[in-house]
Parts: sequence; C-alpha cells; structure tokens
Amino acid sequence: MNHTSTKTTRRGAGIAALALAAVALLPAAAPAQQAFPSKPVRIITPFPVGGGPDGVARLVADKLSRAWGQPVVVENRPGGNGFIAIDAFKRGAKDGHDIIVLDNVHLAAYPALFKKLPYDTNKDFDALLPLFKTYFFFTVATNSKYKTIGDLIADAKANPGKLDYGSWSVGNPVHLGSELFESATGTQMEHIVYKETTQLYTSVATGELAFALGSSATAGPLQRANKLRFLAAAAPQRVAAFPDVPTVGESGGPKGFEVIGWNAIAVPKGLPASVTEKIKRDIEKGLAEPDVLEKFKSFGYEPFPTTRPQFDEFVASETKRFTDVIRKANISLD
Repeated sequence: MNHTSTKTTRRGAGIAALALAAVALLPAAAPAQQAFPSKPVRIITPFPVGGGPDGVARLVADKLSRAWGQPVVVENRPGGNGFIAIDAFKRGAKDGHDIIVLDNVHLAAYPALFKKLPYDTNKDFDALLPLFKTYFFFTVATNSKYKTIGDLIADAKANPGKLDYGSWSVGNPVHLGSELFESATGTQMEHIVYKETTQLYTSVATGELAFALGSSATAGPLQRANKLRFLAAAAPQRVAAFPDVPTVGESGGPKGFEVIGWNAIAVPKGLPASVTEKIKRDIEKGLAEPDVLEKFKSFGYEPFPTTRPQFDEFVASETKRFTDVIRKANISLD
C-alpha cells in the first residue's frame, strides 16, 4: 500500500515538474507575440540635417512616435552617394525597427549608373511608399533671351554642343532630367558640374549658365528674389503653387515632358505583412495631417498618395526611363 502511494506521488511530482518547465518556457516565446514596435525605431536618411528631405523625415518621425508610443529617431548619414546610409541600414535591425529614406536616384537610376553597386534594390529593400514628390522647373536668368522652351530648343539645335546647363553632380535628378530633355528634343548640350546648389543657381541668375532644372525648394529663393525666372514646369499640368508658369508642352517643348524628384520609405525584405502594413498605414495617416500638408507647401513638395501595386509599377517605369537615357548617353559612375 505504501509502495503504491509512493509511486503515485512521484508520478504526480514528475507531471508537475513538466508543467513548470513548460510554463518557464513561455516568457522566451513571448517577444515573438509582441506588437510592433517593441522598442525605439530608427529612420536612417542619406540627407544632411536641414533642407526639405530631412524636414519630412523628422515630421514622419514625430507622427510615428506619437502613434506608436515609442521613440522614433532620425539618423542622418549623408555622403558617399547615399551608400553610407544604405550600409548602416543593411547592418541594422531586420525586424522593422530600422527603416530608411531613399530617393528616386537610389532606387531607379543608380542600378544603371554603377556597374558595381553596394546594394541590390530587389534583395536589400522593400520600397514601401513614397513620402512626397516635387516637380522641376526650367530656370533661366530674369533677363534671359529665352522666353519659351521653344526658344531654348531652337538655340540648342542651331548651336549643337554649345548651349550649356548645370547640376551639382553626375547622375542626380537635375542632370538626368536634362539628359532626358536632350533625348526628347534631339538636341546636344554641355553639362557643367558645380560643387553645390547655391553656386549652380547663382550661375544661372548671372547668365553664366543658359539654364538649369531646379525645384521650388532649391531654386525658389532666387526666383522669389526676382533673380531667376521659371521658364516652364516639367510637369503634366501646371504646378498649383505657380499657376502662371506654363508646362514644357505649353511652352513649345515636348508634350507630357516631366522631371520629378521623390523620396520613399523602404524597409527590410521579408518583414511580416502585418508589420509592413502597420508602418505604411501609420505613415500615410501622418502625411495626411494638415500641419504636414502645410509644411509640404513651404518645402515646395506635393503629397504622393498611391497604392502599393501602383507605386511598384511607378518605380519600374522610372527605372526603365532612367536606364534608357543613361545607356543612350553612355553615363557611368564607376
């Protein structure tokens, strides 16, 4: 009798021990069940502090921090064609707690500009949604002889290779947009590289350069000071903030010609759909708030609402457009 009782007690103790062991394992599994985000989030940006892109990143960080109840910090990693920021992102968290801001050049132009690119747009990023877009204007000196885009094209055709335009580097949106213009108009012009944007647009204002593409953020200050004139908008329709400036097509240039800059949020590949959807949804909510839209106006930016399939299709079309002009112009950065 006592022997049987001892076996039963031992069996019960064994079951209890197993139950305790199972319970002990539960906390280890709990983090996988936690809602995102479970810790501070980092937005890595290749842009320096100050200026429009940095300002938008900080607006997004503030909105997400309020929505998520977690700190969301912007980490500026400028320089090196954006590769410094991209490397930091690639070495960062893969669970969505590190995200990155990229622009159209990183996603759509660099794959064709560099033979050896230190990232793979298909493997290293999931371009989730655009943050904003901005259209470029053809800028000329206030007293320029060019009154229309038609005048500019006529002069370029009459003097092949002599009419010059500028940008701040090889392969940026202003340079590639100008190459697109040459291709669309059958003209040949000379590209002059300046060290920075202030020097570039000052050279346009003094007449040293025939023209340069510029956004309202980069060229706007001189335009508002009446030292530059916006000849035409490289946009499908007139830009709301500049209703008196004709489109390229209205000004004697190719119909539908457009040059835009845009920034996007990208996350690591392979995130759970629930995480990517939360990030996308909450950023979209923040971008739609009135104070953000008001800031966009001061930056010269426009909202860029789109569905995920539409954005994927847009990036693919931009990539093809840039790739075609880069190959035609035989441009390479390595």
